[in-house]
Amino acid sequence: MVSQKTGIDKNIPRKGSFGKFSLRTTLVVPFVLQIFAAVGLVAYLSFQSGQQSVNEVAYQLRREVSNRIKQNLENYLKTPYLIHKINLDSLELKQISLQDIPNLEIHLWKKINQFSEIGFIGYASEQGEMLGMERLDNGLIEVNLMENSSPGNLGIYTTDKQGNRIALRKVIPNFINNKRPWYQKAVQSKKATWSDIFIYQGTPRPAISAVVPVYDGAGQIQGVLFNDFLLSLISDFLKTLKIGESGQTFIIERSGMLVASSTEKPFVIKNQKANELQQIPQLLSAVESRDPLVQFTTKYLLSRFQNFNSIRTEQQLDLKFKNQRYFAQISPFQDEYGLDWLIVVIVPESDFMGQIETNTHRTIILSVVALIVAITLGVFSARWIAHPIFRITQASEYIAGGNLDQHVNESHPIVEIKKLANSFNSMAGQLKDSFETLEDKVEERTAELAQANQEISTLNHLLKTENIRMSAELDILQQMQQLILPKPAELQAIKGLDIAGFMEPAEQVGGDYYDVLCTEGLVTICIGDVTGHGLESGILMVMTQAAVRTLQELQESDPVRFLDTLNRTIYKNVQRMKSDKCLTLALLNYADGKVSISGQHEEIIVVRKGGQIERIDTMDLGFPIGLDEDILDWISQVVVDLESGDGVVLYTDGIPEARNSEKEFYGIERLCEVVSQNWHRSAEQIKQATIDDLRKFRGEEKVLDDITLLVLKQQGNIVHN
Repeated sequence: MVSQKTGIDKNIPRKGSFGKFSLRTTLVVPFVLQIFAAVGLVAYLSFQSGQQSVNEVAYQLRREVSNRIKQNLENYLKTPYLIHKINLDSLELKQISLQDIPNLEIHLWKKINQFSEIGFIGYASEQGEMLGMERLDNGLIEVNLMENSSPGNLGIYTTDKQGNRIALRKVIPNFINNKRPWYQKAVQSKKATWSDIFIYQGTPRPAISAVVPVYDGAGQIQGVLFNDFLLSLISDFLKTLKIGESGQTFIIERSGMLVASSTEKPFVIKNQKANELQQIPQLLSAVESRDPLVQFTTKYLLSRFQNFNSIRTEQQLDLKFKNQRYFAQISPFQDEYGLDWLIVVIVPESDFMGQIETNTHRTIILSVVALIVAITLGVFSARWIAHPIFRITQASEYIAGGNLDQHVNESHPIVEIKKLANSFNSMAGQLKDSFETLEDKVEERTAELAQANQEISTLNHLLKTENIRMSAELDILQQMQQLILPKPAELQAIKGLDIAGFMEPAEQVGGDYYDVLCTEGLVTICIGDVTGHGLESGILMVMTQAAVRTLQELQESDPVRFLDTLNRTIYKNVQRMKSDKCLTLALLNYADGKVSISGQHEEIIVVRKGGQIERIDTMDLGFPIGLDEDILDWISQVVVDLESGDGVVLYTDGIPEARNSEKEFYGIERLCEVVSQNWHRSAEQIKQATIDDLRKFRGEEKVLDDITLLVLKQQGNIVHN
């Protein structure tokens, strides 16, 4: 039975149409697999990218916090030794004397009021004398005094706001200062150093004393200057740091004792004896910290490095505490006076991962929904596409079997399938006609091909001839450009100036222009850059040189009239050429050590004898030549004085805008740096050093714009008129 609509026998078996896979399966399965793979890969990469970002942010945060702590420690710990320097300078200048107790008392009282970081400042002598100022928690100052008249008895005096002693508050007996650990450490070190950390007994405050021995002219020890730095300032600073949401930091000695912490005081109060009520403060070891995270981190460091002395470089660590990941950084801190501490910064990963985990869950849900929708749409689309193609396939099988009278339905909403059905019906009709007129068409097509080949050969010959002609014209124009450039002999003949020039076009014919002309002591220097490059740009460059030469020969020295006349000449020629080309042009007139600069171009680089660079912006000195007929109101000039050894460097934008393989620009700053470094050499050597550096920077990259460089260097003594 043959279908009335398609002419296809529906009883013919459909065997071998698609091989092992149907078109529907071929469309659906790869599509679904691609969607599944893409969704899974996006989700995985999203999570990995988030994890990597977290690690990077955590590293930068730890590094920044550690550096900030180091910087503040350096600033804090400079104060005690600054005070020592002031005191030693005062002793050397005899502004104070260690034997003049009243004067020394006033001096020390002023210093402790001047520096709020200091808890105690004073002097202890080898003979047992001692004078010190102690800052109490309420801000009042007390005098600690022990004189030869009462050895071993340290008197504590209250003071008024002017530092005068008011009353003796108490006496501490059996106080031998030269037996104290801080005193002995200063004597043994024979230089400025730090004492061990200690805690004030009255009001518990951890401190460290900066001590320095004092010697007489014979090298005999006289005593020790000391001042106590309050470590609570460091803890207070650590508490102000914002480290993520819940990060913390602490500082320990190499012995493991806490110096400062952002979460706790670095000491504990313990009973002196079990049966006594008297309590004394004691320094706290980090492994005994009341903060579980500090205690765990300290034990982890000991297990990893055996002891704290083996940590000599900055360490980045990951550790787990209570099933949570933490980022830690350990940074050594040392100073010239013997401090050797470790700064520890800890940040929990959860401070960064909350939003990332939420986004990951959301991505997974959206990916599953997208996958289901994609599979459904894929199955539907495959069926919709495959059905009409299957009908066309059946019809093609009948044509292959010799039944050429086939026709398929062309009414399908998909444009491509509709065109395919239309093309199939047209092909079937043409195929039927072709069998009838095949030989005639073969002969006709053969003749047409022969004629087409002949026409192509003719066109190729004409094109080759035209290319040869244009190449010759470009060669002539290129030669003209090179011929009108100033020759080395001309440049050498100019007295008082050492001049070197360079021009390299980006194409066979470039649009850059420079010239150096000298008439009766007036040196005219021009440099310009025509928009684009090629034939029109080269012609405009030649016209510009001719016009400049003419005006110079007419001894036109006024830069305003010079540029105005030049612009009108070039503008009218550009209009005649019906071209949109124009050029930037800088005009320099040099005579008797003075150079006037006019015209709009790149910045002018003025180089002084020692290599110092001055950059002159020419934006307000003119207007592009050939762009407008009247530019008189735009023209201005500046005058620069040149001494012996000074000079000027001119260039076109092909130098600063040159790029390397990294797509980085050469830049005006690098050009200035190379010129400055080589300014002690001749103009030719400066030029060559600059071009060599540019080529080294550019590497194998193609030259995209014309490159021009002109170096002028003043020689001999200049007499200004």
